[in-house]
Amino acid sequence: MDRGKDFLKSQINNAVMQHKAFVENLVDHEKQAEDERFRALCARFAPKAAAHQQMLEDYQREIGAETGKGKEMLGKALGMARDLADAARESDFLRLVGDIVTSRQSEDTFKTFRDAGRQLGIQRLAQIGEMGERDHDDYAKEANKLVTQLFVELVRQGDTTGLGISAASGVSADNRV
Repeated sequence: MDRGKDFLKSQINNAVMQHKAFVENLVDHEKQAEDERFRALCARFAPKAAAHQQMLEDYQREIGAETGKGKEMLGKALGMARDLADAARESDFLRLVGDIVTSRQSEDTFKTFRDAGRQLGIQRLAQIGEMGERDHDDYAKEANKLVTQLFVELVRQGDTTGLGISAASGVSADNRV
């Protein structure tokens, strides 16, 4: 395992590749989404995510951690895997669930950068982490609300016999949806 500056470089490289997948998801899903709310969510957060990506890539260059050919090939392979996974996810609901997972991964990475940057006295790393963590948390809150709405709508659009759902209120006799 790398140590010191080499470890920092490898983690920044990993964050750049992982976060790039999230940015690409937002851009692609804004175009693909059938649900206007999902399109709007992607459109609202794509510029913030792109700004985070730019900060990560700028920091990557600042510390001399640019990816080599091997890392670029790995990044392309990850991108192709993401495209295949998206093809299997035909619905806005499943795409949004995937975006939430990817965003949470980035949020966790940014939290680590924030806290570790503070402890190590690396102000730039802490700043990148703080901004990314905050914005990804905001995204997750909105995305989780929307995924719940989509879930409820998809259940209500189908056969609900035997689920104990009251037609008038959408709530069962024991107050559970």
